[in-house]
Amino acid sequence: MAFEEIKENAEDLKNEAKRLIDANLKYYKLWGFKLLMKSTAMMLKLFLLATMLVIVTLFFSIALALAFGYWFDNFALGFLAVGFIYLIMAIVIYKVQDKIVEGPLIATFSKMLFKKYE
Repeated sequence: MAFEEIKENAEDLKNEAKRLIDANLKYYKLWGFKLLMKSTAMMLKLFLLATMLVIVTLFFSIALALAFGYWFDNFALGFLAVGFIYLIMAIVIYKVQDKIVEGPLIATFSKMLFKKYE
């Protein structure tokens, strides 16, 4: 009689453990899907924002080059001046890229990844 109860309890324990493992597996699949969708949505938003900023920068650059061209009385020098401004900005950004990009990127993804532990 006691052996039957132990056998029945062991079978219940086995079923509960299987149910727990299945529930955890479903949870982590859902959590991974949520993380993937948030990452994809954020990248799409950043892509659209970057596209708009490139267009705006292009028009502002042309306007600035034309303004410099009128100021120098030579449009080639105006476009050359804008080109040098972008060259200097590129060098500065290259030198500080780790502080600008890596830190905020790690912080953003860390918040998304570890939010479930809060």
